[in-house]
Amino acid sequence: MAAQANRVVPMSEWEDRWQEGRITFHRPDVHNLLQKNLNKAICGRKEVRFFFPLCGKAVDMKWLADMGHTIVGVELSEKGIKQFFEEQNLAFNEEPVPDIPGAKVFKSTDGKISLYQCDLYKFSSAVAGKFGGIWDRGALVAINPCDRQKYATLLMSLMNNDCKYLLDAVEYDPEVHKGPPFCVTEEDVKNAYGGGCDIELLECEDFHHENFKKWGLDSMTEKLYCLTLKA
Repeated sequence: MAAQANRVVPMSEWEDRWQEGRITFHRPDVHNLLQKNLNKAICGRKEVRFFFPLCGKAVDMKWLADMGHTIVGVELSEKGIKQFFEEQNLAFNEEPVPDIPGAKVFKSTDGKISLYQCDLYKFSSAVAGKFGGIWDRGALVAINPCDRQKYATLLMSLMNNDCKYLLDAVEYDPEVHKGPPFCVTEEDVKNAYGGGCDIELLECEDFHHENFKKWGLDSMTEKLYCLTLKA
């Protein structure tokens, strides 16, 4: 999107949002599109390892862990990570990450959920292996448009051969709202991931939120894609 191509949100701004509680991007409930399309991600498998990029304190992580799946997330804000464990009443341990200087990993004592506090671009499969599932809600649409290809390349490098990557993106008029969340069209998804993944559009729906009014928008179109590595 030309209107947003050069828009850059520094990491410090995201940290400020967490510190000040300006986290309107957080959803207090499990995402409806994840619930409706979970079978597309799991495909009958048990104990799938799910990756959550820019996970925040998404309640979806606990929901999947309670089903027996294992969760690994990456989040910049330590406050967001600690709030997740506190709000979900989960005991956790904190450890340094040898592969990423200065990073920490917060692990639930049952070992089901591990959240890395670090710069996403310093994370790799060398740190925590590859994954059978990815739930990307609020991540691709939050990263700076100029970093989109770098982000997609990283995410694809984290996919096992059988990985199902559910990608939630939003479309709206980028001339009206500068983002984030940034407008990510179907063409943008194909440009970023098409070289390595087959892309299937699963759902498309318009949704409304009180925030949109102050952005000058009436609604956004939310699209859910399922990405699989090309054979």
